[in-house]
Amino acid sequence: QVQLVQSGGGLVQAGGSLRLSCAASGRTFDGYVMGWFRQAPGKEREGVAAITWTGGSTYYADSVKGRFTISRDNAKNTVYLQMNSLSPEDTAVYYCAARSPRGIMTVITLRDSEYDYWGQGTQVTVSS
Repeated sequence: QVQLVQSGGGLVQAGGSLRLSCAASGRTFDGYVMGWFRQAPGKEREGVAAITWTGGSTYYADSVKGRFTISRDNAKNTVYLQMNSLSPEDTAVYYCAARSPRGIMTVITLRDSEYDYWGQGTQVTVSS
């Protein structure tokens, strides 16, 4: 059983930085895609960034490109989201997620319906 346990988050002033971590366990993750999503109050969940476990290819939403960086540490089975230049618009509950392999091709996507496993969520609040 895949488990994703998140840590990090909290309260930060606008312009500040935070790092989220997502520790994955339960199996090997070759071929998986790991993603970060967020959901602000009253809004739909949106994809923020994704990374392939094998190869480390990344994909970002336009809203965070240049400010957020997704990375993974294969030895620690952990995925990170480094968030810089935060603004109040980044305030949301952030979730990490894992998409299991579907076939030979690894599809990197920010569609939440494509993901199979989810972390517990962590609050990020950016004050102005």
